[in-house]
Amino acid sequence: MDRTRTLDRALSRAGLGSRTQARAWIEAGRVRVNGRVVRNPEAWIDPLSDHVTLDGGEVRAVPRVYLALHKPVGYLTTRTDPGGRATVYDLFDDLPAWVAPVGRLDRDTSGLLLFTNDSDLADRITDPLHHLPKTYVVTTRRVLADEAIESLRRGVELLDGPTLPAKVRRLEPSGRRGRIELVLREGRNRQVRRMLQAVGHTVAALERVAIGPVRLGTLAPGESRPLTSAELARLRGGQGRGPVRRRRRGAA
Repeated sequence: MDRTRTLDRALSRAGLGSRTQARAWIEAGRVRVNGRVVRNPEAWIDPLSDHVTLDGGEVRAVPRVYLALHKPVGYLTTRTDPGGRATVYDLFDDLPAWVAPVGRLDRDTSGLLLFTNDSDLADRITDPLHHLPKTYVVTTRRVLADEAIESLRRGVELLDGPTLPAKVRRLEPSGRRGRIELVLREGRNRQVRRMLQAVGHTVAALERVAIGPVRLGTLAPGESRPLTSAELARLRGGQGRGPVRRRRRGAA
């Protein structure tokens, strides 16, 4: 099996940082391959036979980290914000290694967000070909009629095309507001909000409660925990039911 890969990919696969960060290091001349500075991020290397260093230190795979975070409303899914707004990284006291969020949740959405430095698993989770279900609890300003529920179950037409059919279950309403559980097997930008808008409803609150086999459970807002070995095994095993045509990644 061919084990060669591009230099930026090799650094990212080692768990040192994102491919964007790796490209910046390489282009700045901080990376050497077999003693020579290489400034081309797409140069091909063999991680097993080529000696790669970053700032003089040997590049070795760091321990893998897998975390589940309960993101509260008001936090951005990004490392830093030019405007000084709070980000999800502000919620961690001490990280054992560099990690990145797997997918996104917008600032007004709360719930489950995964972090890892394992790029292979991150790609598997976010790849629509695996149909990994994401489960949301949606609070709407009005109770949904049966017709709206059926429309969501069939799939609705959005500006970027029709959605896949969704699983929908009614939950107990909150006063005059409606509540449903919505399970999607695709991810587009602000998809849940746009789907509800397409059936004539406005989202008052949105929380992601599960990603595949990983559930939010009793994890308190702002708290994180390591993923269990059973959760990791199921994530690696996949939840898919065959390919889909679209390849989009996005937030709720």
